[in-house]
Amino acid sequence: MIKGDKMHGHGATDFDKRPTAVKLSKGRRRAVLAVVCLALALVMGMAVSLSVALPDLARGIGASQAQLQWIVNAYAVVFAGLLLPVGALGDRYGRKGVLLAGLVVFGVASAGAVFVDSPGALIALRTVSGVGAAMIMPMTLSIVTSVFPPEERAGAVGVWAGVAGAGTFVSLLVSGALLEFFSWPSIFALSVVLAALALVGTAALVPTSKDPEHASLDPAGALLSVAGISGVVFAIIEGPAHGWTDPLVVAGFVVGVLALIAFVLWEFRTKRPMLDPRLFLVRPFAAGTLSITMSHVAIFGLFFVALQYLQQILGYSPLVSGLAVLPMVAAFALSPAAAHLSQRVGPAPVIAGGLALGAAGLAVLSTLGVGSSYWHVLAGFALAGAGMALSAAPATNAIVASLPQGKQGVASAVNDLSRELGGVLGIAILGSVLNAGYRSGLSDAARGVPEEVLARAQESLASALGVAGRLGGGEGGRLADVAREAFVGGLSASLLAGAVVLVLSAVGVLLLASKGGASDPGTVKEGERV
Repeated sequence: MIKGDKMHGHGATDFDKRPTAVKLSKGRRRAVLAVVCLALALVMGMAVSLSVALPDLARGIGASQAQLQWIVNAYAVVFAGLLLPVGALGDRYGRKGVLLAGLVVFGVASAGAVFVDSPGALIALRTVSGVGAAMIMPMTLSIVTSVFPPEERAGAVGVWAGVAGAGTFVSLLVSGALLEFFSWPSIFALSVVLAALALVGTAALVPTSKDPEHASLDPAGALLSVAGISGVVFAIIEGPAHGWTDPLVVAGFVVGVLALIAFVLWEFRTKRPMLDPRLFLVRPFAAGTLSITMSHVAIFGLFFVALQYLQQILGYSPLVSGLAVLPMVAAFALSPAAAHLSQRVGPAPVIAGGLALGAAGLAVLSTLGVGSSYWHVLAGFALAGAGMALSAAPATNAIVASLPQGKQGVASAVNDLSRELGGVLGIAILGSVLNAGYRSGLSDAARGVPEEVLARAQESLASALGVAGRLGGGEGGRLADVAREAFVGGLSASLLAGAVVLVLSAVGVLLLASKGGASDPGTVKEGERV
């Protein structure tokens, strides 16, 4: 019988007493960690690496703005939708095999993308890449937790969390550097090389691990989860572009929400659920999931709005913009230390403190102006990065330590799904706040500008600056100044919204850690409900 426990010094439940690691030498364990972290960095990097290549893509294959959006987002929708069922698949049939298959799918799709010359083909290949990424990411964490013994697991998870966080920013820097010398296909060519290296390393070093006795495939639950998550993510992505009342957006939300409700009801009824909803009554699991989701709302939202500020307000190139976010990458070196600190003082204070520190960083960045210096940017990035690094490893460890060894694929998938959903929500929420603030500020300050000119300028800051350039003279200069000020006003509002999200999340983690913060899930019959 298995019972949930409170969040305490080791950030675990009674499940922690059961997991056993695959027996490998210390050097072999470190080599396995390096290989799976390479695979992890590959899929995390591809989620954002094309952000700096969009102008190049528009010129190279004639992609429209809507097509550019889906070139980026097709990956995220499929990635998020498949994480849960693929996690169970790895538990059942073997994590190494699923990881190898995922690397093959990812590498083949990336190789095809090098040679495409149409937006539709690239969107299709990005969709296939998302399938491969969903097969890769949950396997990396479940392999780490199965390879490292309990006394080393927190540190290994800390390294994993640091790579997961820093990988997005490093990929931005690498992509910017590639675009200085080559065109957009070079990003996919590098992905092929890295996938091949990870494939060889996995085949040679990673041991086979699985738990077919306790792994539940749950086909009905898998279909409902894919439909629910994909529907909601699709609606979140399309909402800012088409309007939240657009029939397609409303249909996405309705289908997604109904499918998720059906998923929860089904998981309560079936004897071998893919994900028991009662797990969210286990305080460490719930606190870890809350922290991971909300921190990625903030960090991906920050990433989305700050890159626009750096390039369109401060005038940085893609490469310089990548260099500008390096302080956040460096801050993620704190992740392993945070994991060990959480073992000493308990995970809840470390997670909540990290979220609060991240909120402080976003608050600092919300005071940026049109003429701010990089020192101002640096201070905010450093605080935000340190905060995210402190919260990431303990939160991840809380999730994986809350489930037995046979469910590490699902635990990893929940952790990864929290990251992906948080990222999509962050871009949608902070991006929408930025857009609303920009449009409102521009409308208020640009009175007297012809209606058709104002409508064009409100599409984006880039459009406004293009219109201003064509107008020329004093009128064009005034419109450009007003547009920049309006953008900065929207930026401030969006980052303050992100800071509020982090503060509320920190409070939520502390409440979950308290005696009355959440109820235990009760006794769960192993092999049925967990």
